[in-house]
Amino acid sequence: MKRAILSDIHGNLEALKAVLDDVQKQEVSEIHCLGDIIGYGPNPLECIDRAFTFDVCILGNHDQAALFDPEGFSSGAQKAIFWTRQQLETGSGDPALTEKRWNFLAERDWTYRQRDILYVHGSARNPLNEYVFPEDIHNTVKMERIFALVDQYCFQGHTHIPGVFTAQKFSEPQELDNTYKLSSEKVLINVGSVGQPRDGKAQASYVTLEDDQVTFHRVEYDLDTTIRKIYDIPELDNFLGDRLREGR
Repeated sequence: MKRAILSDIHGNLEALKAVLDDVQKQEVSEIHCLGDIIGYGPNPLECIDRAFTFDVCILGNHDQAALFDPEGFSSGAQKAIFWTRQQLETGSGDPALTEKRWNFLAERDWTYRQRDILYVHGSARNPLNEYVFPEDIHNTVKMERIFALVDQYCFQGHTHIPGVFTAQKFSEPQELDNTYKLSSEKVLINVGSVGQPRDGKAQASYVTLEDDQVTFHRVEYDLDTTIRKIYDIPELDNFLGDRLREGR
């Protein structure tokens, strides 16, 4: 079975459509999403509607913030969440669809397990909010505690930086020729971000998993359209569009 694993769509419809088109070419059997369907981007409703069809979709911190309160968020992220919440409340003329979207977000679990694979948004220790950055490989205590909670493999997002963590090393996809073979060694695999990459590249990021083979994919999309949409919404800071060009 071949599955696509993606994360951090962040209301970027153009990026999501491009990724789903690419996923279709990969002939996958399942699509797993690691959360943050919404937040930052200009098309939260349309992205949620596409997420209805995913085989697995867990909760991200921005998804939860739209349901409750955006605690600990930057001012720009807070503004985006409040605007996103307004769209969820008033953006549809169909009350049944509005309710379906709210219920979909509210029913998401924090984690998903599939045999020896754990799926989280943040980390195995704090599935919703903990960042695991490449430089954390030097934080021995943090990494040991996270790895202790992983049976074998963990797929995660949240940092928007794709790559593979072993107990001693972080490897960027290009160092691995964009492929990684799972073995008996425990690993954390960050799938990157569909809608807002932060590794210095503008292309949307996701991975496929087939048997023991993980493949990292990058997909071009119409970022000019996404940026223009962000500029046209006063509640979304222009910076949220500008950063897309630079992958930051």
